Amino acid sequence: MLEQLVGDSQALDRAIAGEELSYNDGLELMNYDNQHILAAVADNARKKLVGDTVTFAASYYMNYTNVCAASCQMCAFYRKEGADDAYTLTPQEIEQRVGIAEQMGATEVHIVGGFHPTLPLEYYEDMMKVIKKNHPKLNIKALTAAEIYFLSKLTKNSTKEILSRLKDAGLDSMPGGGAELFHPEIRDKIVRGKCTGQQWLDVIEEAHNMGIQSNVTMLYGHIEKPEHIIDHLIKIRELQKKTNGFITLIPLKFSLDNTELEQQHLVNNECSSLYDLKIIALSRLMLANVVNNISVYWVAYGKKLAQVALSNGGSDLVGTAFSEEIYRAAGKPTASSVEELATMVKEIGRSPAQRNTHFGILKQF
Repeated sequence: MLEQLVGDSQALDRAIAGEELSYNDGLELMNYDNQHILAAVADNARKKLVGDTVTFAASYYMNYTNVCAASCQMCAFYRKEGADDAYTLTPQEIEQRVGIAEQMGATEVHIVGGFHPTLPLEYYEDMMKVIKKNHPKLNIKALTAAEIYFLSKLTKNSTKEILSRLKDAGLDSMPGGGAELFHPEIRDKIVRGKCTGQQWLDVIEEAHNMGIQSNVTMLYGHIEKPEHIIDHLIKIRELQKKTNGFITLIPLKFSLDNTELEQQHLVNNECSSLYDLKIIALSRLMLANVVNNISVYWVAYGKKLAQVALSNGGSDLVGTAFSEEIYRAAGKPTASSVEELATMVKEIGRSPAQRNTHFGILKQF
């Protein structure tokens, strides 16, 4: 049936056959104008890979500081040291918040922050040690590859040494932030003072080789071109073939409010919902049979669009996002309960399940 619908699209023919899509296939699909057919092919691929279950985690987001040495054009969260609303939590303050999160039912704590210019490596070790000591069952998903790279430069330790010490202190897994888009042509225009795309990939490869699995993100909907999206997805795919360390891809919709890109009128409107759905579908098809999960970040989409995205190749809702502050800084509501997420899934006729960080099923609804 699908074969009859796709017409003369060779890329979709290959996708239906389960073949790996090339760079040119990806470009063809970025320019493909029938989203309904693209969605159907992507959702068929999703069903073959993971079935009809939609997963999510009970996750607590902890931003340990908003002080950042970088000044990324796409970020509304960062502050400079000394700013009136700049903050840095102590390890003890972090542990207290994590304790509340565990009482709320969280199974993982997602810890990211800015590139703080003076915090020593011991700060991060102490943070993880006190969490792991008092909350041994919680998965500590902490520090992006970009933060690890910054710490390496700041402390003059190798990234491998930093990862090793943090793993010994209790680091279980890593979030996927800081990836943005890998291609230097676009990366240099949306980030400032952050590692290159290749350096991000190198750090995460080291982490995977040490048994630290991670998520991976892709920031879209700003000033990118189709080739930047395809380049990013293929680089993820090639690294996954080497390490099998990526747990899920989370496409992140660029949120415009309060960013430098908005202030400079480089981006005047957020991308369309149709483009959001194309990115989800394309991600599923480009990473088919390599990365099992494509996560729909409902915080950025809103719950109604997130439901539609789940019918365009998405298979996961990321999590509850308790205390998420980065998208909140750009004007997005950011908290939900596992029951609310389960209801979202039931409303579209799929089967909701709470998962742990590594996609083990904890509870079905």
